[in-house]
Amino acid sequence: MTFTPHGKHLIAGDWVGTDKTFASDPAHGPSHEFCAGTVEMVNAACAAAEEAFWDYGYTSRETRANFLETIADEIDARGEAITEIGTQESGLPEARLQGERGRTVGQLRLFAEHIRKGDYLDRRHDEALPDRQPLPRPDMRMIQRPIGPVAVFGASNFPLAFSTAGGDTAAALAAGCPVVVKGHSAHPGTGEIVAEAIKAAVEKCGMPKGVFSLIQGGRRDVGQALVQHPLIKAVGFTGSLGGGRALFDLCAQRPEPIPFFGELGSVNPMFLLPEAAKARGAEIGTGWAGSLTMGAGQFCTNPGIAVVEEGPAGDAFVRAAKEALSASGPQVMLTEGIAQAYRDGKERFDTRNSVTPVLTTEQDGRNAAPNLYETSAENYLQDHALGEEVFGPLGLVVRVSDPGQMVELAKGFEGQLTATMHLEDGDAALARKLLPVLERKAGRVLANGFPTGVEVSEAMVHGGPYPASTNFGATSVGTLSIRRFLRPVCYQNIPEGVLPADIA
Repeated sequence: MTFTPHGKHLIAGDWVGTDKTFASDPAHGPSHEFCAGTVEMVNAACAAAEEAFWDYGYTSRETRANFLETIADEIDARGEAITEIGTQESGLPEARLQGERGRTVGQLRLFAEHIRKGDYLDRRHDEALPDRQPLPRPDMRMIQRPIGPVAVFGASNFPLAFSTAGGDTAAALAAGCPVVVKGHSAHPGTGEIVAEAIKAAVEKCGMPKGVFSLIQGGRRDVGQALVQHPLIKAVGFTGSLGGGRALFDLCAQRPEPIPFFGELGSVNPMFLLPEAAKARGAEIGTGWAGSLTMGAGQFCTNPGIAVVEEGPAGDAFVRAAKEALSASGPQVMLTEGIAQAYRDGKERFDTRNSVTPVLTTEQDGRNAAPNLYETSAENYLQDHALGEEVFGPLGLVVRVSDPGQMVELAKGFEGQLTATMHLEDGDAALARKLLPVLERKAGRVLANGFPTGVEVSEAMVHGGPYPASTNFGATSVGTLSIRRFLRPVCYQNIPEGVLPADIA
């Protein structure tokens, strides 16, 4: 089959076009024309979302669970078309798109199961004590309630799992919040198909039409209008530090400031403790290279920095990593802009006296080949730019003079999504010193593994201190992410027959 997009926006159940268009820029295959979003469309979508909230926000958990599962079914029914255009637009292989579709529908079904259980409501009850002295206590009940319409920005590196019906959308809909999605221009055709699936689910389940809208493309003012719209009550974002910070500032400057849940990037440091380096340094180096080049290094959990002690064990790690990276061929990147940013990042390293090249390769257009550099702990701590994320398969090895310097170095890192320790039993004492530092720096701390591959589960945390994310108390992956779109409400002396059904 061949899918040809119609190129329109989904606004409250209707496909709407505009006079101005933009062309997609696929990695291969035909380019398509898409209507460019406008501020007027933002206004219409937000108004429809607010109107829908008065119905959708007060539906039963079972009703919303069925809706989420129907969206998942509709996405699976369009799997072949999603894979076809998704691979064209992103350059990602078919297996990756199929796996990401599985993760996307899995998230929707997981949230359906999660809200059916009801634990997320965090129900609390302080019974009345009318005879308490010196003052009686009223009857008080607390429950988590949906906040209202939510804006979601699609991510460039995950056309499905972090985009139109991705984790942010799934969590918001599960909570009872209508969603307005600003689609990413890197994969508008993929976004359109997924929006069609959501539209079909809305119709099958009898949901209010304004519960979901998708706005494609448009100038920067479209995104700004969305985060500043007075009816939007929270924003979910996955993307660059610069773009995310600009939107975060706009949210804070609103007459009514709202939370901006931005996942902005990370270098995800990996520490090879001495005994682990001696026992399996070369093995870890090979594994690190595989993680570093997975998906052309375009994962936010890409482990861009490895910390290892000077000496033979560290040398073996570097040799193995270089050998494995040398054997890795170039891979196509998601967009021309991302490929250019990778070239710029490589140039930043090439022009610094503080680093030593270990492996450098020529970059060819939209393709990216791996690069590897080395520096000392002293140089790293003095050169802030070495800690800035390079989105792609570029790795930096930081050599420490002794194990204690690892702790000092860890304290110098900014906020991260992940931090990893490779350790053996003999490293336990050092690991106990390092762990408190890493848990303060990162949302997820791993041992003897690699952070690429984020499990969607109850216990997962995908977030961390700034600049990894703009809210260190939140996660964008896992069932805890629903809490971003809820707020606690206390009901004092409200009669049983008036209370929300979920409170019982």
